[in-house]
Amino acid sequence: MGSRKCGSCLSGLLIPLAVWSIIVNILLYFPNGQTSYASSNKLSNYVWYFEGICFSGIMMLLVAAALLVLESEHSHGCCQGENCGKKYLTLLSMIFSVLGIAFSGYCLAISALGLVQGPYCRTLGGWEYAFEGTAGRFLTDSSMWSQCLEPAHVVEWNIILFSILIVLSGLQVTVCLVRVVVQLSKILCGTYSVIIQPGII
Repeated sequence: MGSRKCGSCLSGLLIPLAVWSIIVNILLYFPNGQTSYASSNKLSNYVWYFEGICFSGIMMLLVAAALLVLESEHSHGCCQGENCGKKYLTLLSMIFSVLGIAFSGYCLAISALGLVQGPYCRTLGGWEYAFEGTAGRFLTDSSMWSQCLEPAHVVEWNIILFSILIVLSGLQVTVCLVRVVVQLSKILCGTYSVIIQPGII
């Protein structure tokens, strides 16, 4: 019972993380609250991967919902026999947790690439990725940020929001990974039998 409550807490934690990922990703489309840059496609290409909205957001909400259903008191009624129910609950829980790692890992990777690439902005030479060839050095050298003339403060906007997405998706990966480790430990340490012996049911 205690492990199930712990699992429910972990699964429930995925919900606010997913909601915040959606919100943060949406904010990336509106530098300084302006909609004109999104409508004219003058945003970083990594913003259009929908990493926070779809993968670390909507897909993670579905994963969390599935895990909460699996951990509910009524989930054991899916088949006859206690070991049978635990077997399928464990396998399904691990599958959804691994999917969660994949979805949040995608968001983590894309957000990191977007952070290192830097924003798409207007410079003296026109619209371009002003920091694409700096290998991320601009992140610690604020004197370079003045190269971006428009949108205003877009460098800070991208750094803050992509960093938040990295943290949120990193927490999601951690939660799902912990769930996988817990389920594996139940199997490998013999908390219950996953293989149904003949004659048990």
